[in-house]
Amino acid sequence: MRRAEVVVVGAGAAGLALACLLGEQGTADVVLVDAPPGPARAPERTWCSWQTGPTGWEDAVTARWDRVQVHDHRGTARTYALAPFDYTMIRSRDYERVAAERLARTGVQRVEATVGTVHPDGVVAGADVAGRWVFDTRPVPPARPGRVALLQHFRGWFVRTPQDRFDPQVAGLMDFRPPQPPGGVAFGYVLPTSRREALVEYTEFSRSVLTAGQYESALHEWTGAHLELGPFEVLDVEQGAIPMTDAPFPRRVGERVFRLGAAGGATRPSTGYTFSAAQRQARAVAAALGDGRDPCPPPAYSARHLRMDALLLRALDGGFLRGADFLSELFANQPTERVLRFLDGSTSLREDLAVMASAPKAAMLRAALAR
Repeated sequence: MRRAEVVVVGAGAAGLALACLLGEQGTADVVLVDAPPGPARAPERTWCSWQTGPTGWEDAVTARWDRVQVHDHRGTARTYALAPFDYTMIRSRDYERVAAERLARTGVQRVEATVGTVHPDGVVAGADVAGRWVFDTRPVPPARPGRVALLQHFRGWFVRTPQDRFDPQVAGLMDFRPPQPPGGVAFGYVLPTSRREALVEYTEFSRSVLTAGQYESALHEWTGAHLELGPFEVLDVEQGAIPMTDAPFPRRVGERVFRLGAAGGATRPSTGYTFSAAQRQARAVAAALGDGRDPCPPPAYSARHLRMDALLLRALDGGFLRGADFLSELFANQPTERVLRFLDGSTSLREDLAVMASAPKAAMLRAALAR
């Protein structure tokens, strides 16, 4: 069995980020274990994030926008300038390409294996490797069930139109005109990459995923009734589900074994955003290893933000809060920069109190008292 200083299990956003950082800072003997092509490998994904500067992955950026548009359920559209932020889109295939180029310039060894258990002593079953430190980025269920277990589930089309139909300077962030599910929220969004191409996606926050036919029906209804695209060609399709739960995701699962990225709590429970937090965790781990410190990934979000998220999820799941109204009014009634920091999990206590003041007090009280 091979023994390495660091083993990174999984080659998604978090795993590739950590492997690249460790390789580039000269950390000795790093092994990246990726699943072979097949069902164990994650499908292609699109990651969006709020940024105030370079992402560290500039060559992988598909598009970025400095304005977003929100439609409330009545059809009123408002456009918001994002400065000092922008909204950045990266497709996983481009991220993986750039990561491969970066890794090729380092000493990181990349192997393919179907990993079973990662043992507390650092032995990675199925990969014939053991690490002094092991970072497992594979998706896992939470350590114990939470009080709320919603899903952010979606299906999107990458479309091309024969005529100019999109404004590539403005992202359609949330369109709440689709019918709203009970105990959740539904919206569409439009991420244009040119005047004739965009990702149009239907998203729900609810307890259960839909069938492929139900997603297709929702997409056809929303695009046909509200986007006025005319004829279009579907170039590609993406579909997925992101857990939205107040359940815990431990970051340390053995003396030398850690979880990183979504597996380590990088998904913001109330929004589903993951990319920025995964990058922050990877940078913190790389810095700790470089300094000879214990490399346990830091919490992705503060305890205060997680408590707020738990309350919002209970309010949505219990039907106490109309999610479409809350989110559209949040943009309308709060400074845009504050809303973006809230979505990213970087607001101060004072800002959090202002955000929560936008929510109906009766709904929040009922959620707080619910059992």
